[in-house]
Amino acid sequence: MGALITVQDLEATNNIPATLVQEAMKGNALAQGQLYELYSKAMFQICIRMTGNREQAEDLLQDAFILAFKKMHQLKEPLQFGGWLRRIVVNECIRFSKKQIRLEPWEEHLEERSDEEGLAWWKTVSLDMLHQQIKGLPDGCREIFNLYAIEDLGHKEIAQQLGSKSQYHRAKQLLRTRISTAIQIHG
Repeated sequence: MGALITVQDLEATNNIPATLVQEAMKGNALAQGQLYELYSKAMFQICIRMTGNREQAEDLLQDAFILAFKKMHQLKEPLQFGGWLRRIVVNECIRFSKKQIRLEPWEEHLEERSDEEGLAWWKTVSLDMLHQQIKGLPDGCREIFNLYAIEDLGHKEIAQQLGSKSQYHRAKQLLRTRISTAIQIHG
């Protein structure tokens, strides 16, 4: 599995010119195509992490870009295109997820301290095993885990987007149990 690409990395390495985004905002299909080429891989990684399904991720990626190009007039700062697009992609994944699954009830209180206590075991797990086990989480847990641990959204922001309280702790515990079992089985 290749290294994850972040929007910040993409914008830093490609130095996206504001004029390209401005042309895309005017409806220039060539400029939109160039933006798609520059951002699609990073945005696809978000979709695949959130859905765990390649076909759904591809569909959501296309939907997100279509929506973004329709809403380009709402973009206030062309140099912020990557972050703005990332938000659209995440929202499309959440919208899809809400339609596909009914999320389980959320825990009333999160145990924040458990995040700090349980970090040591993560360092012993290979990246491939971690990705494999994340894909195996139930849809709701995987979505919450990705938003919190990978997309770096806060509990309040996740709760606002999903209309509920976060069950990140439950997802992390389930992932930890799955990885421990996989390590015992595979050595």
